[in-house]
Amino acid sequence: MEVYSKQMSTQRFVHRSCAVVIISALFGLGGTVAAHAQTGLGMVPMRQELKITPGQQVSGALKLSSESGVKTRIRAEVDDFFVDETDTPQFERDIPHEAATSCKNWLTLNPMEIELDKGGSLLVRFTIHVPADAAEGSYNCAAGFTTLPPADQAAAQGMGMHMQVRIVSAFYIQVGNPPVVGALKAITLEAIPPAPPPAEGAPATDAAAAKGSWQAVVLLENTGKMFFRPSGTLEVLDADGKTVEKDDFPSIAILRERSQRVIFPLKTNLVPGHYKLRANVDIGTGEIQAGTVDVAVDAPPPAAGAKPVPK
Repeated sequence: MEVYSKQMSTQRFVHRSCAVVIISALFGLGGTVAAHAQTGLGMVPMRQELKITPGQQVSGALKLSSESGVKTRIRAEVDDFFVDETDTPQFERDIPHEAATSCKNWLTLNPMEIELDKGGSLLVRFTIHVPADAAEGSYNCAAGFTTLPPADQAAAQGMGMHMQVRIVSAFYIQVGNPPVVGALKAITLEAIPPAPPPAEGAPATDAAAAKGSWQAVVLLENTGKMFFRPSGTLEVLDADGKTVEKDDFPSIAILRERSQRVIFPLKTNLVPGHYKLRANVDIGTGEIQAGTVDVAVDAPPPAAGAKPVPK
């Protein structure tokens, strides 16, 4: 891969709020399935980015609202999180490999048990207390809110099914003034295998998914102690140098001291031939890092388990 960099006269940052909602079915031991009104939650802001000095305490509020037609019980919790290889944030109460950079033990929420009326809302207060001996760097954690079964259902015997909804607000805490340090490491083209045939009685598979497709992957390395949000573009060029697709970098946080895959699902149907993938990215330093790779597409996307197309 060819890589070079140049200075930017202006910086462009992409700020986009994103909600993470996890819906799961919790099945009881009863033989029947109970039907319940749809439950939904809303929250603002979905992201907090705060600069706090060691020993300082900061307070604020999150507005939690009900988007359902029934009274809703909710439990709050403080979580660790990281971003996995599919660009998906993973939230859990305890993630041991994130302990060194977690702000979970600094964050408190009030109240922890919530009941919202139909269409109601509530301010949930948060307090962050950074220890006096906290080292310079960025830290991350999250406030999660999960619906509970209605009180009458929880007390009932042999309940059937409860649709559980979870909404999360991410916290990014900067302590001191750590510099952003990182690099564009690799660009690859990967196959998205065709979707398997639907089960009998299931909805038909989308035509594009049934054929399979491609995704470009940009590997960014963060070697510093400060997270960053990349901005820039990923281009696909044909053998004649014509741009056939151009996509902006998503507003994803590249957490400190790790490598992160940034995925670009391609909308273009790549017919067999030679292409170039070209990335231009600013990691927040005001400097453009650019890389270009040549790739060959010899056939439609291969089946599941196939290896990425080599550079």
